[in-house]
Amino acid sequence: MLHIGNYNKLTVTRITASGAVFKTDEGDVLLPLRLVPEGTEAGTVLDVFVYLDSEERLTATTKKPRAVVGDFALLKVKEATTVGSFLDWGLEKDLLLPFGEQLEPVRRGQQVLVRVFLHSSGRIAASAKLDKFLSPADFSLIEGGEVELMVYAFTDLGVKVVVNDCFNGLLYANELPLRPTLGERLRGYVKKIREDGKIDVTLRRGGAFDAAADQESILAALKAQGGFLPLTDKSPPDLIARVLRLSKKSFKKAVGGLYKEGAVVIEPTGIRLKLQ
Repeated sequence: MLHIGNYNKLTVTRITASGAVFKTDEGDVLLPLRLVPEGTEAGTVLDVFVYLDSEERLTATTKKPRAVVGDFALLKVKEATTVGSFLDWGLEKDLLLPFGEQLEPVRRGQQVLVRVFLHSSGRIAASAKLDKFLSPADFSLIEGGEVELMVYAFTDLGVKVVVNDCFNGLLYANELPLRPTLGERLRGYVKKIREDGKIDVTLRRGGAFDAAADQESILAALKAQGGFLPLTDKSPPDLIARVLRLSKKSFKKAVGGLYKEGAVVIEPTGIRLKLQ
């Protein structure tokens, strides 16, 4: 079965003046001659990306798009037209973001977070309406389990995230020492799975694990800065967050632990790595 909008391992049937031809159940697929690797002949197996060209013909490329069908990606708008906006995804044929798939009008040069999907027409398209591609939690998630998060929207409560590229989650504002960026990927943990399948997530596992991780972060930063960090318990929370990506409460607790272990010296203007 041919996977349009994704990579396929295809066997070259013949070489023509136009390029390498792959015969498939869905029809012939052409890899343009300029993209055919040297030494390719009938019987050669190639890993190619398959899509429809501007004339709706099955086409293959050895180039790597920035996203395939099913991926979320932050892509730049190249131009806006009467049918929608076209996004740069790394191929000669740009990716269409139809008007009906936009949350709001986009402008040229803007970065837009989208989901790449296969339209019922067989064309590859993009959608900024990510919610419709996300599902409630299922049996694959457990409370306390580690998950991958991708930031996709900001609300008064905090940050909406895609969990494991499948599920809709919420990361509350008080969980964030710094405001993340759109499309940023983070490691997190399932905090709570609600009866309706909605997921609350956190960036911290809790307990001794987080305490040890925070101390390691501070020690790494000290070593990277020549053994001294100009941070104290009176430093502004946003400064601590920018330097260490820790809340002030976590910073103070971790420094206190390092001090008790004799790993650091607390000075009036900062903390210093204690020489062993």
